[in-house]
Amino acid sequence: QVQLQESGPGLVKPSQTLSLTCTVSGGSITTNYYYWSWIRQPPGKGLEWIGYIAYSGSTYYSPSLKSRTSISRDTSKNQFTLQLSSVTPEDTAVYYCARELRTYYSGSYYSTGYDYWGQGTQVTVSS
Repeated sequence: QVQLQESGPGLVKPSQTLSLTCTVSGGSITTNYYYWSWIRQPPGKGLEWIGYIAYSGSTYYSPSLKSRTSISRDTSKNQFTLQLSSVTPEDTAVYYCARELRTYYSGSYYSTGYDYWGQGTQVTVSS
C-alpha cells in the first residue's frame, strides 16, 4: 500500500519561501513511469496543479507558478520537496502531494490519473 505524507510549516510570512516535503512509503519515487505532483486547493476554490517531478528526476511546472516553483527529491529518503518563493496571502491553501501513473504507447505517454494522495496540509500565508 502506497502512502504519501506531507509535512512542513503551517504558517509562512509574506515574501518568504514555502517549503513542503512529501514522504512516500510503500513504493519508490524512482519507479518507472510514476510522476509525483504537488496540487493545492485555495479556500473556496478548485484544485490547482503546481508541478511534478518524474521518476527520472525531470520536472515540469504550471506556467502560472513556474517562476516561483522548484520541486526536488531525495531518493535516499524517498521524499520530494516543493519550494514556492515570494509567497502572498493568495498562496494560502491546502497543499497535497499525489502520484500519477503514465503509460507508454506508440511513442507517447498517457496519464492514467492520480491513484494515491496525501491527506493534505494547510498552509496559511500571513504576517
